[in-house]
Amino acid sequence: MTTFRRTVASLILSSVVSVIAPASAVAQPKPGHLDEVLRQMDAASLRFQSAEATFQWDLYEKVVQQTTTQKGTIYFKKDGAKTVMGAKVTSPSIKILEYRNGVLTLFDPGTDHETVITPKGNQAQMESFLTLGFGGSGREMAKAWTISDLGDEVVSGVQTAKLDLVPKDPAVRNNCTHMTIWVDPVRGITVKQSFYMPSEDYRTAVYSDIKYNQSVDTKPYQIKTDSKTTTDSH
Repeated sequence: MTTFRRTVASLILSSVVSVIAPASAVAQPKPGHLDEVLRQMDAASLRFQSAEATFQWDLYEKVVQQTTTQKGTIYFKKDGAKTVMGAKVTSPSIKILEYRNGVLTLFDPGTDHETVITPKGNQAQMESFLTLGFGGSGREMAKAWTISDLGDEVVSGVQTAKLDLVPKDPAVRNNCTHMTIWVDPVRGITVKQSFYMPSEDYRTAVYSDIKYNQSVDTKPYQIKTDSKTTTDSH
């Protein structure tokens, strides 16, 4: 599987800059802290309309002991009761991802090829991964993950709750042993994610320059195909 496809696979399951400044020491969680964080995320999900950010995805592959870095921009936007996601990888080469109406599309302009992924019967699960920490509610997160409270932590000047998540679905655990997120519960936005796989590969995603509930120009994220575009579906 190509690095791009591996990164996309982890994005589907998780979820997804300049590297953030070192964080402060983690505060030990207080009794009731996790319940409060989840309530804040529930409230934030009702206010959430959109978020756009710069990202850096670092994928470490143990077999080759190498880290591959991709940079670009990403947005999440409410469309009625659904969420639309678009991402544009700008480095090391241009790739475009779009999630809309339960379908994830991956487009490589260099090869003029698109891959269309339709998770039959699992659209809700895919959306819950993609919106994890971006407008998703604490209640929905608790349905899919066993959550451990790791306390508060300031990340790049943002007060976050650090949570470790273990998938409740055994099928998901085949691909993801656990995930750690640093979420701003007041806005319902994740500023960092670390995704761990059984292969001991892991992906870290860092989001910065976050624009919250502002108008999003989706033109840079549009997939432009033509009569020569090749397509495969899964």
